Amino acid sequence: MYQLTDQERQLLNIYQRKLPIEQRPYAAMAEACGMSEQQVIDCLNKWKEDGILSRIGAIVNHQRVGASTLAALAVPEENMEVIAEQVNAYSEVNHNYQREHFFNLWFVLAAPTQERIDEVLAELEETTGLPLLNLPMLKAHHLDLGFPL
Repeated sequence: MYQLTDQERQLLNIYQRKLPIEQRPYAAMAEACGMSEQQVIDCLNKWKEDGILSRIGAIVNHQRVGASTLAALAVPEENMEVIAEQVNAYSEVNHNYQREHFFNLWFVLAAPTQERIDEVLAELEETTGLPLLNLPMLKAHHLDLGFPL
């Protein structure tokens, strides 16, 4: 188990919800935590490399600046890795994950237009030859996934 210092805990609490929107956000975070800008950058990079952080970046509301959907494929277990790589080859795929279900490979697509989402889904369905489920968002619900450390 990784032991956080008080400064690191404060940094992660700030990072979860309040990444400063300014020219040097890490410098602002460093000042708030009593660290140097380079220490903040080093901490974030190390945590990313060690798998403590899954990503560093903004979360964009794709419905306001483009289009997105949740989709799934029914993939035979023996083809899972090949199909997952095929899905991941699209820059529009944010992430994908395997689930225990008939539709067992789930992924989120985000693109500038709904037309591009439709193109990617059609290409995946055609090239894989697998049943595809498209579940576009009907209503947004904000879930705060942050938690105090």
